[in-house]
Amino acid sequence: MPQMRRVELGKVKVGEGLPLALVAGPCVIESESMCLDVAREIKGIAARVGMPFVFKASFDKANRSSISSFRGPGPEEGLRILRKVREEVGVPVISDVHEVAQVAPAAEALDALQIPAFLCRQTDLLVAAAKSGRPVNVKKGQFMAPLDMANVIDKLRDSGCRKVLLTERGVSFGYNRLVVDMAGISAMQSLGVPVLFDATHSVQQPGAEKTRSGGDRAMVPVLARAAVAAGASGVFIEVHPEPAKARSDAATQWPLDELEPLLRTLAEIRSIIIEIEI
Repeated sequence: MPQMRRVELGKVKVGEGLPLALVAGPCVIESESMCLDVAREIKGIAARVGMPFVFKASFDKANRSSISSFRGPGPEEGLRILRKVREEVGVPVISDVHEVAQVAPAAEALDALQIPAFLCRQTDLLVAAAKSGRPVNVKKGQFMAPLDMANVIDKLRDSGCRKVLLTERGVSFGYNRLVVDMAGISAMQSLGVPVLFDATHSVQQPGAEKTRSGGDRAMVPVLARAAVAAGASGVFIEVHPEPAKARSDAATQWPLDELEPLLRTLAEIRSIIIEIEI
């Protein structure tokens, strides 16, 4: 296996031999105050468990099941809020970009850009993100085999991006169902990049509730523990103060008041894995 690169997202380092990184926040920006409050709370929790933290929230959910679903405040207002989180809370921030026109303003406000799973093969979007100068995290498509992500990495690197991460988020298994092949984490690491595990989207049941996705939140700790044991360099967890009232992914977001014990377990598993690797 080639040496897995270490990538810096702002001041957070992610990669082989490093503490487990946390990318977390609400699925979508619901308000400025909620983002600031959640970011501060997660920052404190992450500090207590010794886990470097990157805040994530989407300014636009462009792939919602229904046209009437809440998408967020949009790029202008959403990026303003994320910039404020970055400045006032003092943590790196990351968010999704869905089209080329969003890349430049997002790169000015964010520490890293994220490519949604459904768009992971969109060449123009990948090229624009690579040329932005920001690190790029690409969610593996639900339709992709792990090693097929080599072509995605090549598109980014050939376009000038050397700070690349991949995120495992499950693969389609029949209708309204995702499964996770934990061996895929190692397979993608063999491509020479750090790999994160998306613990909340991996328990989704896409489109299962007619106009929105369902899911099984109880499986988040189960899959997260397995992924960290399999060698994931970080975890991606969507977190909400009141998941049942969340305006996106209400069935799968993790409760903020239950985050610390979950992270403590994951950090302990990661420490064991690092000792074994050394």
